Amino acid sequence: MTRAPANLLALRSLLLTHLDNAPGPDDLEPEEVGIVGDPAHRGGYHCGSDRVVPNDYSVVESPRDRAGLTLDAAALDVGGFEVRSGGRTNTLPSFSLWCVGQCVANAADTGDIREIIYSPDGSTVKRWDRLGKRSTGDSSHRWHTHFSFFRDAIKAGRDQRPLFRRYLSSIGLLEDDDMTPQEHNWLATVHKNLTVLDGRNPIGQIYTRMAEGRDETGAPVTGNWNLRAMTAQLTALQSTLNALAGKDFTDEEAIVQGVLAGLTPEEIAAAIPPTIAKQVADELARRLVA
Repeated sequence: MTRAPANLLALRSLLLTHLDNAPGPDDLEPEEVGIVGDPAHRGGYHCGSDRVVPNDYSVVESPRDRAGLTLDAAALDVGGFEVRSGGRTNTLPSFSLWCVGQCVANAADTGDIREIIYSPDGSTVKRWDRLGKRSTGDSSHRWHTHFSFFRDAIKAGRDQRPLFRRYLSSIGLLEDDDMTPQEHNWLATVHKNLTVLDGRNPIGQIYTRMAEGRDETGAPVTGNWNLRAMTAQLTALQSTLNALAGKDFTDEEAIVQGVLAGLTPEEIAAAIPPTIAKQVADELARRLVA
């Protein structure tokens, strides 16, 4: 029988832990988060090898799916919610748009997601498809969002929680202590690289304070200020890019200027990937002493 794999059960548990009983008029209920299709369901990522159909798109369109076909389902449905956190109201449409935005940006923790079927407004149904084969979905996706995962990732037991942890962190429902060791290491690397700039310009000074847990006055800050500050900066960067996405720029320089005009030094620093932060720091240091 088609079964719910451990990695998707862990993802389901993560979402329910933080969105069920969350403050707001409509939290996420357990019956609204599903993995395996009902007994009549045939074909698609909610089905394992016993329920796929001939030429099933969830098998034949990608070698990753063909190689990963088992009895495990490879999809997650998330129902509607409206919770208040981080000073704003967070809903299924805003959650879906955030996840799609991360996939469009090809964030590292989205590589196992094949598609997202969702509604940005509770009326129109859209589909983001990594393979670029479809762009629509049925009307049921007006009130739930569907995530398909490449079957080889499910077969391998790969953890699918990091993207969703980032979302919960971005809205203030997941604290620093809930991060995985890999996420802690990533933040530590960012801080280590960027604090090379300390004393040379404001970006380095800001990140030194973040690394040491101090505010702009030098006073200690308790709790998880470091993670919240970085999350706010990355969120601001995403908002700026979203605002620019609908504009018609005639050249690359206009795009660059449009992005930079809406960013503070803190936001620019937060957006530098760990792999190149040291190179940026070295180059800035070289220019400042030249």
